[in-house]
Amino acid sequence: MIFENLKPEIENIISNKIKSVNERLLNVCELLEKNVSYYDWVGFYFRNGNKEELILGPYVGAPTDHTVIPFGKGICGQVAVSNQNFVVPDVTAQDNYIACSITVKAEIVIPIFVNGKNIGQIDIDSNTPDPFTEEDERFLEFVCDKAAILFL
Repeated sequence: MIFENLKPEIENIISNKIKSVNERLLNVCELLEKNVSYYDWVGFYFRNGNKEELILGPYVGAPTDHTVIPFGKGICGQVAVSNQNFVVPDVTAQDNYIACSITVKAEIVIPIFVNGKNIGQIDIDSNTPDPFTEEDERFLEFVCDKAAILFL
């Protein structure tokens, strides 16, 4: 599967100390969006200091107005509170979904933990209905574990 082939590339991006943290995170987004056909928007959100909100980090895909998301609002805000993966096969079935684009059909959000604390998340939107599998979850957990290294 493509995910196994991408793992060493993720590790190479993360370990490249010549680039800034944001550059490396952007490179991860670019790699995922380019290589996984149904990853149409890939980005990171991070906790804004001690505030109960997320701020948009590096991303690729259509521009978004959602640069600040309060905890509890939308899928990302719910993950910030629950500390759990959230896979949404059909965004229209979610009451608390924040629409970024009418083309988005599904979303997956995986938290990033540093020393047991949720510091942010990777957020992926797909224009394909119900594309995400357990393989996506496990792979994105791997990506988040590697991204966490940047914040140790």
